Amino acid sequence: MSLANITSTRTPKPPKLVVYGGAKVGKSSFAAGAPSPIFIRTEDGLDALDVPAFPLASSWADVLGSIGALAEEEHEFRTVVLDSLDWAEPLAWQAVAKTAGVADIEKVGGGYGKGYQEAIRLWRDLLDGLDWLRNHRQMGVVVICHDEIRRHEPPDGDAFDVAGLKLHKRASALVTEWADVIGYARVKRAVKKSDAGFGKEHARAVGMGQRLLTVGQNPAYLSGNRYGLPDDLELSWDAFDAALAATRRTA
Repeated sequence: MSLANITSTRTPKPPKLVVYGGAKVGKSSFAAGAPSPIFIRTEDGLDALDVPAFPLASSWADVLGSIGALAEEEHEFRTVVLDSLDWAEPLAWQAVAKTAGVADIEKVGGGYGKGYQEAIRLWRDLLDGLDWLRNHRQMGVVVICHDEIRRHEPPDGDAFDVAGLKLHKRASALVTEWADVIGYARVKRAVKKSDAGFGKEHARAVGMGQRLLTVGQNPAYLSGNRYGLPDDLELSWDAFDAALAATRRTA
């Protein structure tokens, strides 16, 4: 090793995105707008989209096999989309239980969460495979997940609710660390208040029609990015791509 081995760590690789949110908010449509996408399906919900996709995965081996096909065979796909993480998770649990020779993941190693620890090895295999496609096939990576509201109790303040990935906490932490961008897909809302009588107010949420992808730090959502993107973007690939290109031009 010498000073001649020093290189810049800033390279314009395709992004690794986690896009999550509620049902039917437009997560898959967002991913379908990416360059030449190919979908790895673990849930059946792409009927309204005309996109190339592998057959619906029924096992963890099917998921890894799809990644392997993209790694080993010639193709012109430029983005791999895993739809979705939370529907893939039970397949990982089934694989762990089957290897251990038990009925379900809760019984692996006698319980006490050992099965979920073992499942992390499978998640690492998956993410390593997606990284290989990115690094060696120059493919962008989009993984889709549903949301789950969890109670967050900070050590320096009051507890509050946060939207996060609908995954086991170990898997969620691993995926969060791995991603370049974690975006929360949502419909912009306003709170309308009205007089409910007897000195009380009635509040209701009203959708404003605009669909957003929150990619900046926000206490209400698990979100963030490594590129310096604006906090909120329109929920469309073109808007995301334009914002990403702008940050790279000014870097």
